[in-house]
Amino acid sequence: MTAAGTHHLRQREQVHLADIKPRTNAYIAWERRRHRQAHWLVECMAEFMGVFFYVYAGVGSTASFLLSNVAQLNGLGSLFQIGTAYALGILFALVVCAPTSGGHFNPAVTIAFTILKRCPPKKALRYIVAQILGAYIACLLIYVQWYDLIKEATELLEAAGKLDAVMFTSNGPAGVFALYASPGMHLGRVFLNEFVCDFMIGLVIWACLDPTNFSASPVAAPWIVSFVYAVMVWGYSPVGVATNAARDVGARLMAITIWGRAAGGGSYAAIAALTNIPATLLAVAFYEFVLADSSRVITPAHVDFLAGHIAHEEHSQGIIRDGSLSPGLDEKSHEQTIERV
Repeated sequence: MTAAGTHHLRQREQVHLADIKPRTNAYIAWERRRHRQAHWLVECMAEFMGVFFYVYAGVGSTASFLLSNVAQLNGLGSLFQIGTAYALGILFALVVCAPTSGGHFNPAVTIAFTILKRCPPKKALRYIVAQILGAYIACLLIYVQWYDLIKEATELLEAAGKLDAVMFTSNGPAGVFALYASPGMHLGRVFLNEFVCDFMIGLVIWACLDPTNFSASPVAAPWIVSFVYAVMVWGYSPVGVATNAARDVGARLMAITIWGRAAGGGSYAAIAALTNIPATLLAVAFYEFVLADSSRVITPAHVDFLAGHIAHEEHSQGIIRDGSLSPGLDEKSHEQTIERV
């Protein structure tokens, strides 16, 4: 009888890129080092680039919208455009970078995986640092690209006598990057808004990670996750929603770098940076204990997806040679490979 959790996926023939694409000796040597000593660096770079994609798309679109409003130039942006830009940025991140790192791109997701023992704490810490750094660098680059228009908008606000009142709000130049609660907003309701939005996002993410979900194949999952973020931006960003601690902390650190501690955001900064973590963890617990069911069957698309990842893991470690296990590797080693995947 097969013990719970030890069922093997069907063996099938896998064709690796190395089987059909010639590689130079230098590239072979690099991949050998990458798979062993440098794998953590490559994964962190993928997390960095994933958040960079997401922030670069969304904040760039926000810059177009806010700065055009300051200059009273209508038609250069909209809330719909911003939500769509964030969605496409997340889609690009998942398509380009997730195959390398697993596609966390959010400290709350990384922390959830760590609690579930699917991500070692040391790796989680590296991921979170890389994620925040990705947002920080993306915002710095956007600031340089938009510098002339940011300066012009600042001068217009100063000439109108409004700069001090709006600089560090959601409608000011700093609000392009860091998130601020709108003047007069009750922070309790802002917290509720953030928590509910993050809970919904967490549920959708975990539904897409469920290999028994026939409605969310590995191909459809990036689109589904992207659009749940867009929906939250479209519907709830006017109240105040961050959805991702890396995006918030990285962008806020960038704003502080440019404008000083006044750009810190006050009490709202803690809500924006931290709320998505407990909200996501609650969503994960709700999905695992209420919506998930271990008796369901894994979908054919997910079987292929998992088999491909196992084949990659084994091939990269030199475990598979000529379609069989390498000498000295027992069945337990194969099970450990499946567990890592």
